[in-house]
Amino acid sequence: MSDTGAPLRQGIRFRLAGAAAATTLPWWADALLLPLVNIVVAFIVCGLVVWVFVGVNPLTIGLTMVDGAFGDANGVGTTFYYATTYIFAGLAVAVAAHAGLFNIGVDGQGQLAGIGIAVACLNMHSLPAILAIPAAMILGMAFGAFWGFIPGYLQARRGSHIVITTIMFNFIASALIQYLLVHVMMPVGEGEPKSAPFPPNTYLPMISDMLAPFGIDIDLTLVNLAFPISLVAAFLVWVLVWRTRLGYAMRTVGQNQTAAVYAGMSPTRIIILTMIISGALAGLMGINVLMGEQHKMIIDYTAGAGFIGIAVSLMGRSHPVGIVLASILFGALIQGGQELSFDNPIFNRDLIVVVQGMIILFVGALELLFRPQLVALFHLLKPRRSEGA
Repeated sequence: MSDTGAPLRQGIRFRLAGAAAATTLPWWADALLLPLVNIVVAFIVCGLVVWVFVGVNPLTIGLTMVDGAFGDANGVGTTFYYATTYIFAGLAVAVAAHAGLFNIGVDGQGQLAGIGIAVACLNMHSLPAILAIPAAMILGMAFGAFWGFIPGYLQARRGSHIVITTIMFNFIASALIQYLLVHVMMPVGEGEPKSAPFPPNTYLPMISDMLAPFGIDIDLTLVNLAFPISLVAAFLVWVLVWRTRLGYAMRTVGQNQTAAVYAGMSPTRIIILTMIISGALAGLMGINVLMGEQHKMIIDYTAGAGFIGIAVSLMGRSHPVGIVLASILFGALIQGGQELSFDNPIFNRDLIVVVQGMIILFVGALELLFRPQLVALFHLLKPRRSEGA
C-alpha cells in the first residue's frame, strides 16, 4: 500500500528546513556584525541627541573623543588601564552566564577581594616582588571566590535566586569594607578611610618600564602588568569554557539542567564551581587598581566596574575575544569623555553615562532589533538551492 502522505511530509520538512535556514546567521555575523550594527546605531542616536539638544556637531565630539582615547601614548595607556578592569569584570559575568547564572555580584566580589589583596600586600614587606605579587593575586582571588561561593551555594542547595543574593551581597560587601577600613585598617591619625600604603615590592610593574630594556621608550601612563594578565585570563576562560569537560558541563547546565542530569552531570556541583570561578575572576579587578595605581586599599575602588562588566559581557556575546574588544570600547569612552570635558566644559561625565546607556540599550535590551533584517539580507544573498536538491 502506497504512503500517500509521504509527499506532504516531505514538503513540510523542506519548508521547515528552509525556515530554519532563513532564521540563522553565520557565526561571525551573529557574534561580530550584529553587535557592531547595534553600536553604530547607538552612537548615531547619541549624536542626534547631542545635535538637537546641545547644538554641537556630533562628528566633532566623536573625533575629540577618539583623539583623547587613542591620539597619543597617554590616551592609549589610560584607555587600556580602564579596559583591563572591565575585562576581568566581563569575564566574571560571562563565566557565570555560560552556566545560566546572572552574577550581578561581580562588583561586590571585586571589592571584597580588595581586602584580601590589602592584607597580603601589607604583610609581605620582606618578600621579593616575584613572590609577593602572585601571593597578593591569589589571596584576592580567594576572597572573591569565597564571596561568589556563598550565593552559588544558596542557589544550588537552597534554591535562592542568584540575582537576589548577589545584589544583597554587593551591599553587604560595601558595608563590611567600610567598617574594616574605618575601624581596623585605617592608620592612626588619618581622616580618610583607606589602608596604609602598600610596600613597593607589591607594586605591579608599568608596561612602559617593562618595555624600556628593549629600547622601546613610550609613556603608556597607567597601563601595567595587569593588562597582559587580563589577556591571559581571557585565553584561559576560552580554554575552560570550550576545551574542557567542566566547560562543557557548564554550558550544558546553562542550556538545560534536565539534560545535564540525564547525562550524569551534577547541576549543584557545576553551579557552585562556576560561581567560585566567577568570583575569583572578579577578584582580579583589584590587582589593576590597587596594586597598579592606588597602592593602597580605598573605598569603592571598583567605581561600578562590576556593573559595566555586565554590559561588556552582553556586547561581547560572553566570548573572551568579544569581551576584550568591548572592554577597550568602554575604556575609550571613559578616557575620551574625560578629554572631551577638558575641551568642552559643557560636557561632563553625564554624557558618557548617556552613551554607555545607549550602547547597553541597543546591545542588551534591543539586542535582536536588527537581527531579522540581517537574516533577510543573508537569505537574499545566499545562493538558492536547485530544483533537484
